[in-house]
Amino acid sequence: MIEDFKHRDTVEKILGSCRIVAVVGISEKPDRPSFGVASYLQGQGYRIIPVNPRIENVLGVKAYPDLKSIPFEIDIVEIFRKSEEVAPIVDAAIAIKAKAIWMQEGVIDEESAKKAKRAGLDVVMDLCMLKEHKKYAK
Repeated sequence: MIEDFKHRDTVEKILGSCRIVAVVGISEKPDRPSFGVASYLQGQGYRIIPVNPRIENVLGVKAYPDLKSIPFEIDIVEIFRKSEEVAPIVDAAIAIKAKAIWMQEGVIDEESAKKAKRAGLDVVMDLCMLKEHKKYAK
C-alpha cells in the first residue's frame, strides 16, 4: 500500500543520514521540478549527482548517463521519471548498493518499492523531497 512508503520516521532517517543524492531524470531547465528540487537540496548542503543521458552537466556538476556510471557511492536515488520507468532504476540502485530510494510526488511503483525494501533500502514514494526537507528542517 502506498501509505507504507510515506512514514515520517523513514523520511527523517533518509534526510538526516544521507548526503549524496543521485537525481535520476534531472532537467537542465530551471522551470522543471527536478531542477528546482535538486537546486534546493544542493543549497542545503546535499551533494547532487545529476543522472540524465542527454545532458553533460547541471547545477555546475557533471552528469552521468545512468547510475552504474557513477564512480562513487550514492546514498539516495531520487527518481524523477514516469512510474512505468521506475523498475530498472530501482534494480540499478540495488546493484550499486544505494541506501535509499526516493520516488518524487506522482511517481508510484509499489512492486519496485517493495523490492527495494526487501533488498534493505529505505524507500519513500510519492512525496516531494524538497517539501519534506522543509518540514524536517523545522
